[in-house]
Amino acid sequence: MERPCGLLLLDKPTGPTSHDVVAVVRRACGERRAGHAGTLDPLASGLLLVCLGAATRICEYLVGHDKRYDVEARLGAETDSHDAQGEFTMRHEGPLPDDDAIARAVEAFHGEVVQVPPAYSAVKVGGEPLYRRARRGEAVVAKPRRVSVYSFAWDRPNLSLLRLHVHCSAGTYVRSLVHDLGHALGCGAYVESLRRTAVGRFAVDEALSLDEARARLARGDLSALLPIRDALSDMPVVVFDEQASSRLRMGQAVPGGTAAGSQPHLALAEDGQALGIVCAVGETWRARKVFAYGGTA
Repeated sequence: MERPCGLLLLDKPTGPTSHDVVAVVRRACGERRAGHAGTLDPLASGLLLVCLGAATRICEYLVGHDKRYDVEARLGAETDSHDAQGEFTMRHEGPLPDDDAIARAVEAFHGEVVQVPPAYSAVKVGGEPLYRRARRGEAVVAKPRRVSVYSFAWDRPNLSLLRLHVHCSAGTYVRSLVHDLGHALGCGAYVESLRRTAVGRFAVDEALSLDEARARLARGDLSALLPIRDALSDMPVVVFDEQASSRLRMGQAVPGGTAAGSQPHLALAEDGQALGIVCAVGETWRARKVFAYGGTA
């Protein structure tokens, strides 16, 4: 039986963690090697990139893609997790800001933004995720990080609710973005719902529901898996002949590298099979990763 290898686009439901979703996929297809490229909180739904088989080796090249989110933010309060699952830490008693004030505040969040990840997040401090420390009652704050917000549109269906449409760089915490917006408005805000609609060129409209993915994989239908070469279609490619391909598969250097190849390149055999990720070192190509798999890639 062909072993699963490739990228699976999943529409994660609210409720389970990203780890839970990967576990469901792993059990359905019987492939031990499975991982995701970018966490979604239990509260969040939407696009989760799941890598199977040899494709788990490309996760690091997918997590850096920009992201798009649809968010519902509630004005007038703050929580310790910056979302609806947390405990309230502040409730605003005065009037809520008008639309002009919201427009001015939102505009200030375009471009490069410095933000502090939420206490309840997977960011590690001292080798341990913040959320574990937060659950123990420890007051640990992550270092601020610089992220980019490319677009930040909004509308207001009612006085206390904002619908936000965010396009941002990898590493952006939308919960922190909403929290900081609420702080700038002086009334507080937290995420009530969040849905990731795109990761790079991949859109949630192309994704399978978790139930559909589980059913397909359980019966051996691997047609939904994108091969590695398609998952990394934005990476420059270098094609190697049969002899060079054999050398790369053994992790050996291959002549022909150039200065332009110092960035990662997807190495393909002449038949189109993905061999690995290579970079130029001097005048040779050296493998950064080699794909060993039982399926097509």
